[in-house]
Amino acid sequence: MLNLLAAVQDSAAGSGDIGAGLAIIGAGIVVIGAGLGIGRIGGQMADAMARQPEAAAQIQTGAIILAALIEGAALFGLVIAGFIK
Repeated sequence: MLNLLAAVQDSAAGSGDIGAGLAIIGAGIVVIGAGLGIGRIGGQMADAMARQPEAAAQIQTGAIILAALIEGAALFGLVIAGFIK
């Protein structure tokens, strides 16, 4: 993927600052992906707690940990998108 972005950037080097555009696109993809992932976790958590109410505490703990991991990966992706020049 980075090779493709580098090729696009090299081919349009004379047409302006394409790095800023790629960073914005990358940041948007990161945010959309994180939102979809956390939304899926929330939906599956609600389904699981509806099926097994006695395990709600364990399910909720696991979902919060997974959401935090996704947020960490999203933050890392935003930082990397910020380095694209």
